Amino acid sequence: MTDKNSDWGPDVNPEDLPTRARRRRDVAASPVAGPISEVPRFADRVVPAEPAEAAPPVTSVPTSPPASPSTTPAVPASPVASVPAAPAAPAASAAGAAAPGRQQAAPSTRKSFLAADTTRVPAETGFRGILTKLGIRIAPSKRELEDRANTRAVSQHWPGPRTISVVNGKGGANKTPTTVMLSSVFARNGGGPVLAWDNNETRGTLGWRTEQGPHSATVMDLLPQTDQLLAPSAQSALLARYVHHQTEDKYDVLRSKPDVLASEQKVTADNFDDLHEVASKYFRLNIVDSGNDETAERWLRMIHHTDQLVIATTTLEEHAEAGALLLEALQARGGRYAELSQNAVVIVSQSDKNGTAAQAQEIADGFAQLARRAVTIPYDAALHKGRIRWGSLRPATQRAWLSAAAGVAEGL
Repeated sequence: MTDKNSDWGPDVNPEDLPTRARRRRDVAASPVAGPISEVPRFADRVVPAEPAEAAPPVTSVPTSPPASPSTTPAVPASPVASVPAAPAAPAASAAGAAAPGRQQAAPSTRKSFLAADTTRVPAETGFRGILTKLGIRIAPSKRELEDRANTRAVSQHWPGPRTISVVNGKGGANKTPTTVMLSSVFARNGGGPVLAWDNNETRGTLGWRTEQGPHSATVMDLLPQTDQLLAPSAQSALLARYVHHQTEDKYDVLRSKPDVLASEQKVTADNFDDLHEVASKYFRLNIVDSGNDETAERWLRMIHHTDQLVIATTTLEEHAEAGALLLEALQARGGRYAELSQNAVVIVSQSDKNGTAAQAQEIADGFAQLARRAVTIPYDAALHKGRIRWGSLRPATQRAWLSAAAGVAEGL
């Protein structure tokens, strides 16, 4: 389907693209009478009793036909007095009146033997942490309490897989480092499988910035095996042939193939659906590093599956402007696109070591009306070249990424 009036160029509307998951659901779906919340529980079905109506008085009982003259005359029957109906029982209240013959238990006033959990772990970091190690228990600082709250936010598990898409139409806007750092934070704290996925057909560099496993497999090697990996008998260990485990930061990477032309690694909408179905089966969290072509089928289908949108940008004006224009374009499309735009998180990374925190904050403030939250990341040389490791970052950078990931987790 081609939208000639759209700024997105000729593309396939993601809402019209068939998915294997949808086709399977359509076959297995059965009509449902209504949402579960509308079906009353059996115990709540209290039918109020209707008042009994008094039976009409019976004035006489018909006798048998009169006997013939040759027989003894029948004795006339006495009229039967009407018997008044018993008074109707009072109707049961909708609040749940006790059944007949059953006493309603009085509320218990016994004090529970279980003590309330009011224990606070003493300080573990900074000077206060040193005092704790010396045996002087002292309360944590405000900064440490904030770090603990952020750690809890990124450590939770959600009921079902989630997909985070890191986007910006401008190249070099820090999408890949943002993908790596979010994957590290969630994997190191959550304890569940996390996938960093390079959804880029034009020289995606996620594989260059992360650890390579004992093979060189890419997304193009995984694609022909999706049916096998989705089979009921498939084992999760088989996926290790196609993803690259990060031994220090505990997440896996699905690489693209940057050494070939984009035409040699095309991924259609159906292909992306198949890959996403595999990723959602084996990983609780998929963090997708997008390409720069916002008209590509794989990019549009990524947006269709996205639960949380992240705009990656640096303090360079063209990167910030590209991110803002993308949010405005999604907002203009309405529907679920607009919801993703409004709920987006913007991560502004300081790209220049000579820059200031005020410059990054000014960019973040400019996104206040476009996104749910905007956070800043200080400059760190460990993020600008070579393989990215959590342990190589400065403590201030680690705290900033923890805070940014907590903001992302709020949308999941």
